[in-house]
Amino acid sequence: MYALIIDDSRAMRRILRQIVQPLGFDILEAGDGQEGLDQLSAHPDEVEMTLVDWNMPVMNGLEFVKRVRSDAAYADMKLMMVTTETEPAQMARALMAGVDEFVMKPFTADILVEKLRLIGVQCLQCPG
Repeated sequence: MYALIIDDSRAMRRILRQIVQPLGFDILEAGDGQEGLDQLSAHPDEVEMTLVDWNMPVMNGLEFVKRVRSDAAYADMKLMMVTTETEPAQMARALMAGVDEFVMKPFTADILVEKLRLIGVQCLQCPG
């Protein structure tokens, strides 16, 4: 199973990869929402969860979430927004669009893993 990491920061993608890969996921990466959609198309039925940044060029994270949630093929995919956006109104918009959970930057590996558990991500090697 794959985890898709979408962030325009290569450093942030590397950090997320280092946390998620040891949990048993193969990793796909994208630098913006459009690249993320391309990755989903290239790996149908294989992406279990997506970690997506909000603020990105080409297609932002909210637009990505709306596109994914409008496609019934991705109804069961877990979507987590990993972002610096902390405005309650922005968070509400993302939740209404279909985000399962938020992780605010900066974060620790333990916080990310706990949030994944909360939304029911089945990890092959989750600690604890």
